[in-house]
Amino acid sequence: QVQLVESGGGLVQAGGSLRLSCVASGRTFNNYNVGWFRQAPGNEREFVARIRRSGGITDYEDSVKGRFTISRDNAENTAYLQMIGLKPEDTAVYYCAAAYAYSADTKDYGFWGQGTQVTVSS
Repeated sequence: QVQLVESGGGLVQAGGSLRLSCVASGRTFNNYNVGWFRQAPGNEREFVARIRRSGGITDYEDSVKGRFTISRDNAENTAYLQMIGLKPEDTAVYYCAAAYAYSADTKDYGFWGQGTQVTVSS
């Protein structure tokens, strides 16, 4: 069991940056792979990035490669998503999630945060 809380969203201009945080409670954060997902109005929730339990191995959705960086600090029970060069198309609610599988599929994630809104103006 793990509980996740996202923060760091906000309103930025195109080309700006944001750093999202995902703080986990409990004693087993390092047992989980972590993913970041996003959902825009009318759209399905989509994969953004994932990171393995120990870090070091990461994967990204093609549209964010080179702009977003996922990381984690297991000692702090926290995962991050550093976003630079933001585009209006990045506007969405961003969610962190935890899974036993290293996956890009929402169905593999059993634990989700409440989400944080990212809005990028043109």
